[in-house]
Amino acid sequence: MYLKDAIETRINNLCKEQNITINKLCTICGITQSTLANLKVRPKTNISTLTLLRICRGLNISLQDFFMDPIFKNTDFEDE
Repeated sequence: MYLKDAIETRINNLCKEQNITINKLCTICGITQSTLANLKVRPKTNISTLTLLRICRGLNISLQDFFMDPIFKNTDFEDE
């Protein structure tokens, strides 16, 4: 698994938990929908730290809380 895939999964799971769509999250965070769509569409796209911080703020969680998910316990992420 690639790290970007784990991040994408975590974002999707948090949106489900908070009962919001990805589009709503983008509106809340002030980022474009294409920013998150590129994670799925373009395999080599990486999310910036600033974008991830904005997403965490939009979800009212810290970066630490974001990465505390068990999906990130895997230390064998593949390089792209």
